[in-house]
Amino acid sequence: MKQQIAKRWITAGIASAIVFGALPPDVGYSEVYAKSEIAAVETATVTSSKELRTTLAELMGARHMMITIKYQGATSNLKDILKEAMNGALESDPYTKYVIDRYTYSWKGTSNSAKITFQIYYRETAEQSAYVNDRVKVILKEIIKPGMNNHQKIKAIHDYVVLNMKYDIGLQKYTAYEGLKTGEAVCQGYTLLSYKLLQEAGIDNRIIEGSAGGQLHAWNLVYLDGHWYHIDTTWDDPAPDTPGVVKYGYYMRTDEQMRKTHTWTNVYPAANQSYRHTLSSLITAGGQAAAGLQELEKQLEYTLYNPDSALRNVKGIQGQVRQAISNKQNTVTIRYAGSERQLVDHLSSLYELHIKNISYLAEPLEGTNDLRVEIHWDNY
Repeated sequence: MKQQIAKRWITAGIASAIVFGALPPDVGYSEVYAKSEIAAVETATVTSSKELRTTLAELMGARHMMITIKYQGATSNLKDILKEAMNGALESDPYTKYVIDRYTYSWKGTSNSAKITFQIYYRETAEQSAYVNDRVKVILKEIIKPGMNNHQKIKAIHDYVVLNMKYDIGLQKYTAYEGLKTGEAVCQGYTLLSYKLLQEAGIDNRIIEGSAGGQLHAWNLVYLDGHWYHIDTTWDDPAPDTPGVVKYGYYMRTDEQMRKTHTWTNVYPAANQSYRHTLSSLITAGGQAAAGLQELEKQLEYTLYNPDSALRNVKGIQGQVRQAISNKQNTVTIRYAGSERQLVDHLSSLYELHIKNISYLAEPLEGTNDLRVEIHWDNY
């Protein structure tokens, strides 16, 4: 009896252009795909979903655009096998997953074998990804100092991304490559660069996809000393861009803290440990790293949570500003125990210190009834 020929065409796609920021009406995402000179690749025969997944991951990691694979086995459930293999390959390499714009696949063959063809569209070529890898190594040599622990390394990486990236309001630059070459990217570029830097520094991290501010968004989840923490370098970068300024409102946050502004539906490791409490416990325990962690605590403004840090009167505010002036600074952040109306009255006294153009930014200090106040001024 003649073997019956089975022929199936399957098409699938992935949308990986996660963008924070509204698009103008009737304007879609830019369809700019990475070009490659690599011809179609035909691999050795695979006989399982696991082998298929491994082969796909390897070839997509090398940025092959056309992939042809021979599958030896029953094809009655090949559609499910292909879906499982592709999803597994993407999850095994988060960086590659998020530089793939879309893909399609099809197959044809008999009931016990098939020839599968994949067409992959990338936003970053093999050469561009290699550039990112090389630059990441150079950057880490510049920002990671001898003797740094992982707490300090994570902050150094966070600060580098914030200080060297600017949000792409044109919503055209999605990759770490574009971020490194132009200094601009949307949240996906921030997240991919952060992922690469953390990974190369030996710090396990994940890419989170969800929403923030009513828009699709991406950020990182990092693993440190047995606990997971959220980091959003995009939202810690002031907009419009302010050179030299780094925010920490979305640095090493718990799920509960992040859910005040961010949402996600996929399942990720739980982040339920307060980083402020983690640092406090480590500092209290003492040891060689205590001094460095104490400085880190200060830089992250966690010292504002000390009970005696709250300022209530003109004398206290003037004292903080005088100290900043003596250190040749023109900004200071304080904890203020009073209303904003009282604050304005107290800030007017700062003109007695012979400074000008005084301005301030006040917001609730999380977990307290007080205000976190940034005071800025110009010197005569």
